[in-house]
Amino acid sequence: MRCPWCGHLEDRVVDSREAQEGQATRRRRECLGCGRRFTTYERIEEILPQVVKKDGRREPFDRQKLMVGLHRACEKRPVPAKALAAIGDEIEQMVQDSAEREIPARAIGERVMERLKDLDKVAYVRFASVYRQFEDVDEFMSELRNLVETRK
Repeated sequence: MRCPWCGHLEDRVVDSREAQEGQATRRRRECLGCGRRFTTYERIEEILPQVVKKDGRREPFDRQKLMVGLHRACEKRPVPAKALAAIGDEIEQMVQDSAEREIPARAIGERVMERLKDLDKVAYVRFASVYRQFEDVDEFMSELRNLVETRK
């Protein structure tokens, strides 16, 4: 670790302790060059898989983007924020647990639709209409018919 004061590359760890509710390790270090102390934080590097979009583009998984889509689908619906956070947690865990370095956006979208279908039918239809990119009213009506039939 390079000393922020003198740039010397050697130091010794004076103290280590858990920080940020176990998400990091705080280390007090003493530079062996100038003797000044400084603090570093050590965190686990989370390397999330890339999401492969329909058009073949790849981008890193973004929980915030997922949550924006969920909130938009549930806008003005009686869906608790806690339920949306739980879906976000589940999807993020699914992505993190994946042994693959790339995960199709389709897999994420389908899981979100499954969860929304159980949570709120209107939110499900809103999400599906954007996710599946319905081209016309007939496709939209077909999805609504499927939803009504599964409820019977």
